[in-house]
Amino acid sequence: MTADDLRLGHALADVADAITMRRFLAADLVVRSKPDDTPVTDADRAVERAVREVLALRRPADSVLGEEEGGALDGRTWVVDPIDGTKNYLRGVPVWATLVGLVEGREVTVGVVSAPALGRRWWAAQGAGAWTSVGESEPRRCQVSEVAEVADAFVSYSSLGGWRDRAEDIGRLLDAAWRSRGFGDFWSYMLLAEGAVDVATEPDLALHDMAALVPIVTEAGGRFTDLAASPGPFGGNAVATNGTLHDEVLGLLRG
Repeated sequence: MTADDLRLGHALADVADAITMRRFLAADLVVRSKPDDTPVTDADRAVERAVREVLALRRPADSVLGEEEGGALDGRTWVVDPIDGTKNYLRGVPVWATLVGLVEGREVTVGVVSAPALGRRWWAAQGAGAWTSVGESEPRRCQVSEVAEVADAFVSYSSLGGWRDRAEDIGRLLDAAWRSRGFGDFWSYMLLAEGAVDVATEPDLALHDMAALVPIVTEAGGRFTDLAASPGPFGGNAVATNGTLHDEVLGLLRG
């Protein structure tokens, strides 16, 4: 069902885009703090509700795990981050996206990342490659870079503050690399898939932050693991590279 699932992933992203763009820059945007002190907007909640409603109609046997309403991996599970980059969203920064991934067993078979304020979307299905489009342009295939040494690599991360407890680890990587910038959130990993950067890493992430990213990175020729080198989005953190650099990057991050 992979092709049908990918079509559904795009349909879910279309539903999300309509909501997020309607509320982006709205003067009456409602913002509250969650128990972990991170913000949530009325748009986050509305997107997740709408996605769940569509899935209940079109995939009633599938499970859903979302950032706002929770859930668990149970058979085929759609993993949804309604707005990745909520802090950007509420401040009017256009770098945010809806993330939709389909997890089957220990594999993510479909991933869709939609960033409508940037006019960008990325997607992948297992065995079908990774793709991106800009506005109404024809899709083009994503391919990671061929950079072969960390000394020549462009590294992206979310924020150095997130690495506070592992400052020496990230310091070794950034000192060894050619260039680094904090593009953050989904954006780092999509730039990696396109070959614009060579490494993307974060020390503390949830499954909903990562699931949709994995097939896009791997179908573009890259590698996505946690800091312990286990593949996929299940380890609570992420190291993504063009593949060639992966072992060297892990060595630097683990000391």
